[in-house]
Amino acid sequence: MSQQVTKDMTFAQVMRMHPDVVKVLAKYNLGCVGCMGAQNESLEQGCNAHGLNVDDVVNDLNAIF
Repeated sequence: MSQQVTKDMTFAQVMRMHPDVVKVLAKYNLGCVGCMGAQNESLEQGCNAHGLNVDDVVNDLNAIF
């Protein structure tokens, strides 16, 4: 079964899925690797806080898989 990223996953969960996740997040200027909030903040919460469209981010992340 293929992995699937969803907007309710935390940044930490997604970053553990594949090394290229960090590259996608960097494309959106999300420095999640060093962020304490990455452990508890969902993709949706983080994208909303940064004024990003969560669906665009999730689509780009899922393109890895």
